[in-house]
Amino acid sequence: MKPGIDYIGISVGAMIFNDENELFLTKRGEHVTNERGCWEIPGGKVEFGETLQQAIKREIQEEYGVAIELIQQFPAANHLIPNEKQHWVPTTFLAQFKNSQKPKILEPDKCDGIGWFPLNKLPTPLSIITKIDIEYYQYVLKPIK
Repeated sequence: MKPGIDYIGISVGAMIFNDENELFLTKRGEHVTNERGCWEIPGGKVEFGETLQQAIKREIQEEYGVAIELIQQFPAANHLIPNEKQHWVPTTFLAQFKNSQKPKILEPDKCDGIGWFPLNKLPTPLSIITKIDIEYYQYVLKPIK
């Protein structure tokens, strides 16, 4: 049985900004679970027995070779992908890279590109959950910072 397909999957993401207020995004490769070719806030699946915080730190370390510091947790969201018949419940964290580390692609079969983008010049297409996270950040979280 596969998470997100045979039962609701739990996932995490990390919304990471640099000093220029640019957002770190990754482009989904051909061997990912869904939304191939979309740009997204990086993250992945939560493994059994793992906390959300442990999961996102592990995913970013495995996929991009960098450690992150978590700043704030977003509420859980609905990530429904009707075209692919998938259902996920993700939680995103506002985070930052520790010690000015530079991310690199460590799983090239799952990631076709990485980059930093200002919120007013984001690449397309964006994944469904990335659109939800950006809207939450811009209209709910950012005004209270």
